[in-house]
Amino acid sequence: MCSVVMPTCDIHKTAIVHPDAKIGKNVSIGPYAVIDEETVIGDGCVIGAHSVIHRYTTIGKNCRFYPGCSIGGDPQDLKFVGEKSYTFIGDNGTFRECCTVNRGCGDGAETRIGNNILMMAYTHVAHNCTVGNNVIMSNVATLAGHVIVEDRAVIGGLSAVHQFCKIGRNAMIGGMARVTQDVPPFMIVAGDPAVVSGLNSVGLARAGMLAEDRSELKKAFRILYRSGLPLQEAISSMEAELNSCEPVEHLLRFLRNVERGIIRTRRG
Repeated sequence: MCSVVMPTCDIHKTAIVHPDAKIGKNVSIGPYAVIDEETVIGDGCVIGAHSVIHRYTTIGKNCRFYPGCSIGGDPQDLKFVGEKSYTFIGDNGTFRECCTVNRGCGDGAETRIGNNILMMAYTHVAHNCTVGNNVIMSNVATLAGHVIVEDRAVIGGLSAVHQFCKIGRNAMIGGMARVTQDVPPFMIVAGDPAVVSGLNSVGLARAGMLAEDRSELKKAFRILYRSGLPLQEAISSMEAELNSCEPVEHLLRFLRNVERGIIRTRRG
């Protein structure tokens, strides 16, 4: 340890901190934790016992890592040949026991997690993922590579999200769901394979969304999932029939950029 470790830190005598690591103020590092080279740990973080913060990882302020976490490890991708890539984590995150986050695959690539994340025990974020702010991942939820999760999504326990999928803002994924296509913002999906079961009305109300905006989203849901229209025609219908508001415009932007198709309601 050297001058990169602030004197206000509490570092257990069995922890290993690389001389190139930069450790902020009031950081606690528990027994047998390992802080690798070229890492940055923000002020007020707590690194639990036996946790490993791998090289090229930058962590914001006031994050807590419970015992056994592995953050910024090599991607589990056969294309990876040791190139320099990164992991970035925002402020105020909570990472429960044995969470794993892999760094990007590809020279200069990155995995990025936002602020106020809650990753419960044994959750996994794979290489090249982008996870927004205020996201909750329940126990053993798994994101494959290149997944994008927008703000305030909730991913239920034991669920799995296929690579390159997008999970929209304020979406809720039920426990043990198998997600293989994009989940539009504000929807609830569940099942194996996952299907849309409705609008996340309770979650939207709890998030403080205006009643008139929720009303427009209900109309959007009916057009998207009850009209029988193909996706592009449903988008055109929403553009023509709905009053403009930020949630509707966000939903439309998401739908215009869908690449894998969207999860639909149950047939029959």
